[in-house]
Amino acid sequence: MEQLSHFDEKFNKEKSPVILLLDNITGEANIGSIFRLADAFNVEKIIFSGTEPNLNSRRLQKTARNTHKTVVHEFTEDAHGFIQNVKVTKKVYSLEITSASIPVEDFKYSEEKMGIILILGNEVSGINKELLEISDKHLHINMFGRNSSMNVAQATGIALYEMSKTIFAFTKK
Repeated sequence: MEQLSHFDEKFNKEKSPVILLLDNITGEANIGSIFRLADAFNVEKIIFSGTEPNLNSRRLQKTARNTHKTVVHEFTEDAHGFIQNVKVTKKVYSLEITSASIPVEDFKYSEEKMGIILILGNEVSGINKELLEISDKHLHINMFGRNSSMNVAQATGIALYEMSKTIFAFTKK
């Protein structure tokens, strides 16, 4: 057994149909981590709304490890309008615990015939109600401890992993 370097890995470079919409996520370390996750899962792009990120932040750059330079991203002042414009060709999912949410492991891409927008919410207040209301579905991560939420970057990683299992299995058919 030999540990491989980044240059020796043999992963397939498959493009994911997922766009991440970050609803007022402000933590620089969280944003940097989400950039790395977006690169790891090869998402289409990141859309920032609410507070525009400071891409010159040393903390963000250190956490992102240069992925903020390679992952496509943009800022919108009108997340609701952005979603309304793309909803014809994309399914919209919010990663939020709600009375209607389903576990993210129950997500099935085979039911979808289009791209995906995954909305992720603010570290304290979550996803704003207006965006929750226009989402097609709400997804949650089952929690087994006492807390009902986790760090947004960690939750993003779990959601992208669970969703990618179905997405890439479907695209291989």
